[in-house]
Amino acid sequence: MISLTDSQKIGMGLTGFGVFFLFFGMMLFFDKALLAIGNILFVSGLSFVIGLERTFRFFFQRHKFKATSFFLGGVVVVLIGWPIIGVVLEIYGFFLLFRGFFPVAVGFIRRVPVLGSLLSLPGISALVDKIGESNTMV
Repeated sequence: MISLTDSQKIGMGLTGFGVFFLFFGMMLFFDKALLAIGNILFVSGLSFVIGLERTFRFFFQRHKFKATSFFLGGVVVVLIGWPIIGVVLEIYGFFLLFRGFFPVAVGFIRRVPVLGSLLSLPGISALVDKIGESNTMV
């Protein structure tokens, strides 16, 4: 089992609550307040889990400048009060930031018994193959 420090445990809780508030805010027709709280909790939780320095190094790498701009710009747009536009920007930035992780995640999910068989269905497998292919270096 992985041992976590107290600050990492707090970060996991903050990140979990952030994801919950983001999901709940989208379910309630893009409620500005819930999305803003979710964004703040998610980013602060990420900082607690991996550390402040590593968070800055992750977001502000030269080759991730576009992705970081979209993600953090979406957070700012949500905080300003345009939730739909902000969430679209955040999602695009999120996919750009974590696109190097998607092949690893798809490979892992394909080995899970029930989920692997679902990903092998004809309509879903083409989409998953497109998401799971890695053509960029991270």
